[in-house]
Amino acid sequence: MGLKPGSGVAILIRFEESQIVMGLDIEAKQSLQSRRQLREVGKELRKSVTRASHAKLAIDPERDPIAILTATDAHRIPELLPIRYQRMTASSFAFFRGAAAVMASDLQHAPSAGLPVQACGDCHLMNFGAFDTPEGGILFDINDFDETLPGIDFSVDIKRLSASIAVAAIDVGLSDKKARLIVSETVKAYREFMLDLAQLSPLEIWHTSMVLEREVKAIEDGALRGHILDSLMRARKDLLLDGNFPRLATDRNKAPKITDHPPLIYHLEEEADKTHSFDAMSAFARYREGLPPERRILVERYALSDLAFKVVGIGSVGTFCTVGLFLTADRDPLFLQVKEAQKSVLERLRKTNNKHLHQGQRVVEGQRVMQAASDVFLGWTQDKITGRFFYVRHLKNRRLGSIGEVMEGGALSAYAVLCGRTLARAHARSGDAVAMAGYLGRSNEFEDAMATFSMSYAEQTKRDHDRLLAALADGQLPKPATQAHKLNQGSKVAV
Repeated sequence: MGLKPGSGVAILIRFEESQIVMGLDIEAKQSLQSRRQLREVGKELRKSVTRASHAKLAIDPERDPIAILTATDAHRIPELLPIRYQRMTASSFAFFRGAAAVMASDLQHAPSAGLPVQACGDCHLMNFGAFDTPEGGILFDINDFDETLPGIDFSVDIKRLSASIAVAAIDVGLSDKKARLIVSETVKAYREFMLDLAQLSPLEIWHTSMVLEREVKAIEDGALRGHILDSLMRARKDLLLDGNFPRLATDRNKAPKITDHPPLIYHLEEEADKTHSFDAMSAFARYREGLPPERRILVERYALSDLAFKVVGIGSVGTFCTVGLFLTADRDPLFLQVKEAQKSVLERLRKTNNKHLHQGQRVVEGQRVMQAASDVFLGWTQDKITGRFFYVRHLKNRRLGSIGEVMEGGALSAYAVLCGRTLARAHARSGDAVAMAGYLGRSNEFEDAMATFSMSYAEQTKRDHDRLLAALADGQLPKPATQAHKLNQGSKVAV
């Protein structure tokens, strides 16, 4: 329908640099650049921050990894800290997984190319996975966004991923030469896929996804293809084997409830002090209010029936996390996980002061930007009693084997390459794929630098892990206890 004369709405049209700029009573002009211009921007950045410069690992000689780790303990549930440190003692890779804050601190001194993206923030090998989409497909994607933050240089995530590969490879007994080769292959896969993405329109990039079956078919070795598919797609038919996923039992009234499965899932006490309390009904009400109308309709067809505490992965142990069982009138179950969101470890890398006021919102928005198909139940809330921020997501028994299963079959290289391609797709959604492709180029200079950096960081991680073991032995950290999984009787938690 056209505008009628005298309607009072002015359409401003002006010609600038062969572009038509239209607006309603405004004079804002867009500054769009062509692919050729953006490619040159990326190439020009090589002069100020060379690709070879990323090989350098600059560690502050006064740096104390234990102090960096314990600095976050004040905001965690103290009774669960022994579990955190116990898990980190298992291996250098386990330490690496729990030490995102340490690496973020180290990267403050690293070269920055000046190509910002929505960063994952904790982009290691274990934070990728296979997911069922609402359409019935199976995608491979990043699956952890607790540390996500916009405006971070793209190299930060690549260094986290590359270092995790080097640490994991050495941990399972691969030679330094093989570990370096896998890192190089992974970063090469990132670079080459970014070059491909740079040829697409922004809309085409946005709709690009990593269809698992298609990605795995690209692996030439048939036996390896089969092993990776089996590892990533292994269906857990018996939920009793998966202690991370809540199981259902019935109470005296035959109503479904969550079964206690310590040390991972268990019910909370009814009375608590402010430190350990959680007003579930109020928090879920705020969550519903913040959902888009079409998703609120879906959520309101379920009612909260039960709530249990859940101990989460290495890096998040000690943060407050619960699983809510929601039921329809016919007792159809839905599990929603409510996980505490604290300040991102990447805040120290961002030069602007545009800090998120709601950390749960930060996580949700970051996930929606980076993932090809996000969870329809994603939302955020806050517990007004404690001031804690949370994000909410659908808790599903994912069809995903462990990285250990992948590595046992000699498939680490192919799996890591898939992670590299997936990270490139995620970065291209928020960053400028053409400028990044221009910076990366077609030579192997960038992957060589990342391989050198990663091997150096693997050595540093080994030293840091040894310091953690020594700190535990010296009593500097809370030692693991047999019953450390349970909040003690003096620290009750209300629901």
